[in-house]
Amino acid sequence: MEQTHKRHVAILGSTGSIGTQALDVISRHPDQFEVEVLTAENSADLLIEQAAKFKPNAVVIGNDDLYDKVFAALDPLDIKVYSGTQSLCSVVMMDKIDVVLTALMGYAGLQPTISAISAGKHIALANKETLVVAGELITAQAKEKGVNIYPVDSEHSAIFQCLVGEFHNPIEKIVLTASGGPFRGKDRAYLQTVTKAQALKHPNWDMGAKITIDSASMMNKGLEVIEAKWLFGLSADQVDVVVHPQSIVHSMVQFEDGSIKAQLGLPDMRIPIQFAIGYPNRLKANYPRFNFADYPALTFEKPDLDTFANLQLAYDALDKAGNSPCVLNAANEIAVAAFLKDQVGFLKMSEIVKNCLDKIAYISNPTLEDYVETDKETRIVAQELIVS
Repeated sequence: MEQTHKRHVAILGSTGSIGTQALDVISRHPDQFEVEVLTAENSADLLIEQAAKFKPNAVVIGNDDLYDKVFAALDPLDIKVYSGTQSLCSVVMMDKIDVVLTALMGYAGLQPTISAISAGKHIALANKETLVVAGELITAQAKEKGVNIYPVDSEHSAIFQCLVGEFHNPIEKIVLTASGGPFRGKDRAYLQTVTKAQALKHPNWDMGAKITIDSASMMNKGLEVIEAKWLFGLSADQVDVVVHPQSIVHSMVQFEDGSIKAQLGLPDMRIPIQFAIGYPNRLKANYPRFNFADYPALTFEKPDLDTFANLQLAYDALDKAGNSPCVLNAANEIAVAAFLKDQVGFLKMSEIVKNCLDKIAYISNPTLEDYVETDKETRIVAQELIVS
């Protein structure tokens, strides 16, 4: 259980939901972790507050316009301050960093993750879009550099935990659980008129706005299916999804003898975060415990792929491979942003994604440059579909 030295952690996206919970974990284990880098895009005040408390070596504020404000507050504390996307990619390569927690939202996590892997840093991955967009490239690079990617998503963390001690045993399939979100059991007629406020009321998890909408539309589960393929070296037909409204069983692994292992617990993202940055050790925690007596019934049902088309679109993109998952992700990011601005209805998001998958030129073996161009082109087309 003992470490020879504290694990130095860089948190990309420290002011978001995952980032703030990661800092809570670290504050509970000061003997285990040291904060080396904190970054944020626009939340300058919270970044300043976090830096003043945790005293990192450096911070990055993504928005260049906020650099002077952050610098004025933190320079007297002898904390280095940088700004901009390029700084984000450079700072993760600092010598003292042991693990990079990538908690940035969406496509923005791709380039910094690539930079961190190239510098040999282990990754605690909370940014599923990185593997959705460029899974083949990322996993190949991680293998070449001897870098471990520890999943932070509760579902993928559950799979990883079930596989500890089983790495020599082939997986028959995995089962990702989905809560079903706020609209479980509803039909398309109902979804036609749902509001942003309704979609943001997740029954079990406290998450950021974008991932909450993804959960309501089942796109989050679709992205997780693609991520699971790359994390665990699976084919699409080895990744099942079941709706589990209680969110107690976080996911399951079925082995070739028919045995199934599952990881259970109350919905609390601090547990998978702690497991990822502390692996292979399970650190003591005083979070609330699950009690079977409080949950006399754990239920499971098939997802409704007709009503929630995003999950089927994700499976289709995974089957097609190439740059299709990149198109899926970019179109969805634009569609969700438009929904959150009341520019499109709930069901329109799936239509935008499907149209982009049909319109964007297919590339079977994309390079990093192809991914970058695909992402740009898809965002333009998706935006045109919103205003048309």
